[in-house]
Amino acid sequence: MSDDFNMSMRKFLKQVGVTSQQAIEEGLRRKGAAAGQEFKAKVVLTVEGLDVEHTVTGTIKGQN
Repeated sequence: MSDDFNMSMRKFLKQVGVTSQQAIEEGLRRKGAAAGQEFKAKVVLTVEGLDVEHTVTGTIKGQN
């Protein structure tokens, strides 16, 4: 794969990671989530033109 492809992929994934973490942290603050409280999470990635749909699920624990 080309350097341009790799850079654009890394930039996109970094943006996804950083903005997702910020959104989750804000949600935990608004909720006042207690330490150890668990929340189910799901991310669905779609890529138009490539017929790609990828789902990731997991659990996020609150903290104080």
